[in-house]
Amino acid sequence: MRTKITVIGAGNVGATTAQRLAERGYADIVLVDIIKGMPQGKALDLFEASPVVGVDAQITGTNSYGATRNSDVVVITSGIARRPGMSRDDLLAINMGIVAEVTEKVVARSPKAVIIVVSNPLDAMCHVALKASKLPAKRVLGMAGILDTARYRSFVAEALDVSVADVNAYVLGGHGDTMVPLASYTTVAGIPVAELMPRKQLDQIIQRTRDGGAEIVGLLKTGSAFYAPSAAVAEMVDAIVLDKKRILPCAAFLTGQYGIKNLYVGVPVKLGAGGIEQIMEIKLTADEKRALRKSAGSVNSLVKDMARLERQAG
Repeated sequence: MRTKITVIGAGNVGATTAQRLAERGYADIVLVDIIKGMPQGKALDLFEASPVVGVDAQITGTNSYGATRNSDVVVITSGIARRPGMSRDDLLAINMGIVAEVTEKVVARSPKAVIIVVSNPLDAMCHVALKASKLPAKRVLGMAGILDTARYRSFVAEALDVSVADVNAYVLGGHGDTMVPLASYTTVAGIPVAELMPRKQLDQIIQRTRDGGAEIVGLLKTGSAFYAPSAAVAEMVDAIVLDKKRILPCAAFLTGQYGIKNLYVGVPVKLGAGGIEQIMEIKLTADEKRALRKSAGSVNSLVKDMARLERQAG
């Protein structure tokens, strides 16, 4: 039986994720969305590209969840972006409801799946998916660290005029303004970045990394990033489906690691067939520890806000 991957949400992130995964050829893809005709049309378009890209994946578009049954991996991209006049609480409440509903529906049909959350605010939505799915935390994780790290690596490579393949780095913490690019773990072909550029220049790159998503939104005017996020999801799916045991920064549920408990925060993890096989606890500088705990505090504030909204609603 072929591997099955379900992508929930057929917008730019979801559809591009489906394309990247379909073109890998190792799995059949199910694309789900509530908008009638949209997932079906995009799935058909992807299928018609199969002879050109040379894959035999079955690609299904649907508005229901029957075709998702027995999925091995589920990628959740559903949710809305904040609109003019919409409060932060409004956005949080709407996306909480969306993520909880789609998680319950898909897990009812695929109880052995690994769930990757992409919906924003990402770290908070991981908590929603964990609660709604009732799955072990190792099988519910979030995409953000790979994306943020990719942006950071790209900017370092650009500044030094070197290949991105030679830049190794980690960005930890929540997916937002408080994310923590680790200067102490940033190397270029094994050379510490501190030996290759002034700290002031690196600090500017770190700030640009934190603003990476907003920079793209500002340029697009009517949308947000989807090429880099979908590439980050695909790297996670590769590690899970192919049991590659990659060490990658992902949003994981911490149970005391880094002094953080019962909270989703971006940290390095070992990803394999069962999802998160190990949370890698690396040594941080005193400044990095403080920054990570500050970032965790921002995530915790969102979690508390969600609990308040749930009390008000029910």
